[in-house]
Amino acid sequence: MKTLAKIGLGLGGALVALVGVVAVRTATFKTPAAADLTGVKLAPAVRVDRSLAAQHLSQAIQIQTVSHQDAAEDQPAEWDRLHAWLQATYPKAHAAMTREVVADRTLIYTWTGTDPSLAPIILMAHQDVVPVTSGTEADWKHPPFAGEIADGAVWGRGAVDDKGSLVTLFEGAEILAAQGFKPRRTVMIVSSHDEEVRGQGARAAAALLRARGIKAEFVLDEGQAIISDNPITGGPVALIGIAEKGYATLKVTARAPGGHSSSPPKDGGGVVTLAKAVAAIGDHPFPMKFSGPGAAMLTALAPSGPLPIRMAVANAWLFSPLIVAQTAATPAGAALLHTTIAPTMLKGSPKENVLPQDATAWINYRIAPGDSSAKVMAHTKAAVGDLAVDMVWTKTPDEPSPVSSTTSLGWTTIAAVAGDLARAPVAPGLVTAGTDSRYLAPVAKDVYRFQPMTFSLADTTMIHGTNEHLSLENLEQCVQFYARLIATAAR
Repeated sequence: MKTLAKIGLGLGGALVALVGVVAVRTATFKTPAAADLTGVKLAPAVRVDRSLAAQHLSQAIQIQTVSHQDAAEDQPAEWDRLHAWLQATYPKAHAAMTREVVADRTLIYTWTGTDPSLAPIILMAHQDVVPVTSGTEADWKHPPFAGEIADGAVWGRGAVDDKGSLVTLFEGAEILAAQGFKPRRTVMIVSSHDEEVRGQGARAAAALLRARGIKAEFVLDEGQAIISDNPITGGPVALIGIAEKGYATLKVTARAPGGHSSSPPKDGGGVVTLAKAVAAIGDHPFPMKFSGPGAAMLTALAPSGPLPIRMAVANAWLFSPLIVAQTAATPAGAALLHTTIAPTMLKGSPKENVLPQDATAWINYRIAPGDSSAKVMAHTKAAVGDLAVDMVWTKTPDEPSPVSSTTSLGWTTIAAVAGDLARAPVAPGLVTAGTDSRYLAPVAKDVYRFQPMTFSLADTTMIHGTNEHLSLENLEQCVQFYARLIATAAR
């Protein structure tokens, strides 16, 4: 009995000590060391003509630069219209900058600084938009390419993604040029024409800049935003993407003799083999880990969150399984913590009573930083085992981007301007989709992804969806952000 008592006392003491450690770490937990934003001398606010900016965005939306999956469906004349419209609408910005065209329709602008020893900055916004799904036009409150200004917003395809950024970036540049602003640091604008489908424009721009030996201080593109109802803090948070996932699609094919469906083979044929392979791939997800940019976001915001979140993150050594489980409760949360697997397309027989000679599935992967396409292929081969399927990438995969700094000049400048406008905490984040900025990583010290727009989580569903629109408040906020960012970073 004495031995049991000693064991009980020992366990009790250990529990008390554990509770004490958790309590102390929670009480003293602070955001990990990052750059001091208070030292950034911000450029002052500019005067924005909100009504005129709204008219300009409306006009840009009416130019239908739609990128289709089949390039033959595109209308090149619409890009020509947009280019002419930019030149006519922003004459002072165009007078201040040189303009080049690469890959037929991608634009590169250079606002040459007075100090060539300073590395340039590169700001990005693409010209093209996704199509409106045929048959859904009537679901829009306002016609998707009318650019109507109503209900305190500008409505239409591209209002957010990405003509909202393109127009407000030029609005900001026009204001500065009209004021006679002369940058010390060179400012470049790269605007691709095909971000939504192929990304050849950004690749061509990157190749040109690399050939010229350019190494930018930072690149800023779309990707994340200010979320007004961030689930961690319950309030607004400006999320700045410091990395984005890789992108790869695997073509999985099961070959078979084919024949008449009245005499199926014992094993069921190629469709059954393919189904087993797809099920095996889906049943072997990549493990979720509390690490990387997704974890960095949670760690940065935890001190502003409720006590249970602070306690869990402050003691991740103990609670990481719980953090992972809670984060993964939603698909968007789970995507922050691992490489995702999404079977998206299937092809079998062209006729219901014919056994196909091959059955094919396409599996889309979004590859988390720390993984690679080689790891994905090895993982997938292990999952399918000895099933008789061929597996090839549909094209060379895009690997995960490098993870950018949260202490650099680029981070401090962008975060300081964003935080001042949003009046909210700023945190790093992981972009789970893809942007053009990935291609410019070789020509920049750091790459960041942020649109200075405030959305609720529910608002984000309109991007690539129905009723895309940009509020007039967001419109003005974007113009202020780009003007102040340029003036702060380049003066």
